[in-house]
Amino acid sequence: MERIDRILRNPVFQEHVAKNQAAEAGRCFCRHDMEHFLAVARIGLILNLEENLGISKELIYAAALLHDLGRHRQYLEGIPHEAAGGEIAPIILQECGFAPWERSLIVDAIMRHRDSESSERADLGGLLYRADKLSRPCFCCGVSGECNWKQEKKNLSIRY
Repeated sequence: MERIDRILRNPVFQEHVAKNQAAEAGRCFCRHDMEHFLAVARIGLILNLEENLGISKELIYAAALLHDLGRHRQYLEGIPHEAAGGEIAPIILQECGFAPWERSLIVDAIMRHRDSESSERADLGGLLYRADKLSRPCFCCGVSGECNWKQEKKNLSIRY
C-alpha cells in the first residue's frame, strides 16, 4: 500500500495529526489519533469482507486515516470536523497519487461519516460510518458514565 505509506509520510497529514494530539492533550474521552484511525481502517476491512462490498483496501485505509483529521479545527474554530477534513483530505490525496474519482469517493465518505443516513449504505461512506462507530471500546472505558453518547449507541461488548 504505497499510497497509504505516502499519506503517513505526508507533511500536511503529519501536521494535522500533531494538531489533533495537541488539541486533545487533556481529553479523557476517545481520542482522534493514529490508534483510532487504524482501528477504523481494520474494522472497515472486516466489514468490507463480511458485507461483500468489494471496496479496495487502499480506499478504506485512506478514508480511515483522514476522516477525523480536522478534529482540531472543530475544537478551536467550531468548524464541523467532517467539513474541515473534507478541505484537508483532497490536498493530501492528490499529493499521494490518488485519482480524481478516488479523491471524490474518499472525500464524500469523510463528509458523511457522521451522518446517520449513511449507516446502511453499501458504499465507502456507509462503511466508514459503521467502522467509526464500532471502533470505540466503551466496554472498558473508565469515563463511560460521563460520555455524552447515548447508552444504546455505546459498544458494551466486543464485536470486532
